[in-house]
Amino acid sequence: MSAGAPASTPVLYVGGAGRSGSTLLDRIVGQVPGAVSLGEVVHLWARGVRDDERCGCGEAFSACPFWTKVGDLAFGGWDRIDVNEVLALQRAVDRNRYVPLLLAPRTEPRFRAALERYGSYVGRVLRAARDASGAEIVIDSSKHPSAAYLYRAVPEIDLRAVHLVRDPRGVAYSWTKQVVKPEIVGRDELMPLFRPATMAGWWIGFNLLFDLLPVTGVPTMLVRYESLIERPRAQTERVVRFARLRAGSDALDFVTEGAGAAAVELASDHTVAGNPMRFATGRIDLELDEAWRRELPEADARMVSLLTLPLLRRYGYRRDP
Repeated sequence: MSAGAPASTPVLYVGGAGRSGSTLLDRIVGQVPGAVSLGEVVHLWARGVRDDERCGCGEAFSACPFWTKVGDLAFGGWDRIDVNEVLALQRAVDRNRYVPLLLAPRTEPRFRAALERYGSYVGRVLRAARDASGAEIVIDSSKHPSAAYLYRAVPEIDLRAVHLVRDPRGVAYSWTKQVVKPEIVGRDELMPLFRPATMAGWWIGFNLLFDLLPVTGVPTMLVRYESLIERPRAQTERVVRFARLRAGSDALDFVTEGAGAAAVELASDHTVAGNPMRFATGRIDLELDEAWRRELPEADARMVSLLTLPLLRRYGYRRDP
């Protein structure tokens, strides 16, 4: 780091297959003093800056005082950037198929140039979010492996990653359910649906890439969705220590757990994108979502089990639920 250069921004990245509880974990850790929850920053440019969808606080992105301050600190205002250019840069570097190039960007000069330019945008946003909030760390639950590898390549980012896993049959079933996007105002829009076989493939690919992340030097910890729901305080304590947050002994008083009584008390935050639960506030009872055991057709459950078998065992799940 050159003299006078700003200190790198500590980023806790939550990654894994979609519908694994990343928004919940993001928001829980974001309640701890010293942390700020940003949601899925990967969607900031399209859903926030361009489409003006709702922030987790309930306001449109353009009306949210937090994101307005972030834009002012990072760029002198969101209107000072060409969002279409940023989106083009993002498409050019932030895809899972580009992970090999993200590991060795010097092998392709054009890719390296796009990476450096896009990385400067992301680095400025994350630094501005830290400064606007006064937090020690920012939490990004974008989930995608490629974004984690991209952050690793940005000198201004001090990256730590939480690899969040969930039983693949639960993930597969969740993506067969219709869910309305509450961030869309003025019309009903549904989240996409995917077949169980498709999600099994995604689950394997995402988790393999996160399994490789520690090999590249990124500090990474594994958290199981099921353990988070059943023992939220113990798992949050693990993440807080891993994130190096200087939290007091009462910092987790908003988390309760016990026989049949796990819950969290969540205040409003400024997640830019994520699961619809990012709009929920107050007491949230935590119950393990295992509807897939009853609702996922047996043939689909067997197929997902066979496709994911090696990693199923690695993460401690049974082949026959």
